[in-house]
Amino acid sequence: MSDADAAAGDVSAVEDDAVGVDLDFGDDGLVPAVAQDAETGEVLMLAYATRDALVRTRETGRAHYYSRSREQLWEKGATSGHTQAVEEIRVDCDGDAVLYLVDQSGGACHTGYRSCFYRTLDGDVVGDRVFDPDDVY
Repeated sequence: MSDADAAAGDVSAVEDDAVGVDLDFGDDGLVPAVAQDAETGEVLMLAYATRDALVRTRETGRAHYYSRSREQLWEKGATSGHTQAVEEIRVDCDGDAVLYLVDQSGGACHTGYRSCFYRTLDGDVVGDRVFDPDDVY
């Protein structure tokens, strides 16, 4: 960020410096964020992140996302205890999606499955349920 930008109060430039690279957050201020198991490569979930979510993820080492339904920032596992320790954040070639490489504790899916991608297009269950959501939420 230039001194002129700082003097003008250019908040987006400050936030971009905090994130580290130029990202396209689109008109809604969100970027898709895929969580992938850092060890196995299993895709665990897709959520959305704001700049603030990415900054908090980098600062804490724990995955933060933005809930479109609740319209608020959330830390993965704050309620369930099924956390994601973020080992690395990668950015796609277009700068409009991020990948969290995580160490998943418990299930990633709020329905109790290890991964949110536990069903086939035909509806067959192919994933493992690792907790009962009624006991957690």
